[in-house]
Amino acid sequence: MRVLLVEDDLMLGDGMRDALRSSGYTVDWLQLGLPALTILKCEEFATLILDLNLPDIDGISLLRQLRRAGHSLPVLILTARDALDDRVLGLDAGADDYLVKPFALQELNARLRALVRRSKGQAQSVLEYGDILLYPDSQQVTYLGEAVRLTPHEYKLLQELLTQAGRVLSKEQLQQSLYGWDEGAESNAVEVHIHHLRKKLYTDLIRNIRGVGYIVPPKESLP
Repeated sequence: MRVLLVEDDLMLGDGMRDALRSSGYTVDWLQLGLPALTILKCEEFATLILDLNLPDIDGISLLRQLRRAGHSLPVLILTARDALDDRVLGLDAGADDYLVKPFALQELNARLRALVRRSKGQAQSVLEYGDILLYPDSQQVTYLGEAVRLTPHEYKLLQELLTQAGRVLSKEQLQQSLYGWDEGAESNAVEVHIHHLRKKLYTDLIRNIRGVGYIVPPKESLP
């Protein structure tokens, strides 16, 4: 799950990025708000964590611009503003959730999972695809009732593909969802992870659309 974090506090931002990465997220971090408007035009994220007190633009103004431009990605406001009027203003501007600093990482993780579930129309925390069950809270996977041992990148890749089952994702999109801006990756990393997932699960789970990308067939096509 790829997250865009917009937070100008260096200590908090660095700590959040490291903590979220250890929880299985791919995190890209900006300390200014205006670059987010440009980046969100050309790159995909599962959710946006947005501070309100930014040096270059107020977070509420940024959020309103995003919504006017048609961006529908889930937005979690993260701020020290705890007055009722501030919370109402943020939600009315288009935020999906509002978390007041200081906060517990466990609660932040739970809210992020809930945001993504709602955006994908999932009512339950467990992601079910045929005989595959994926548990985002523990990052565990089972197939035919048996636990499957995956590396962190294999897990993130499987989650991305299952969450977007029925949609063709390019190699570049998958690489960004796994590594973001900061992590280096071998040019064939996506292919290697897909090869391992096919061996650990089953061959036809992930299909290659030549010259376009990869797809997990929609649930409706399962026998």
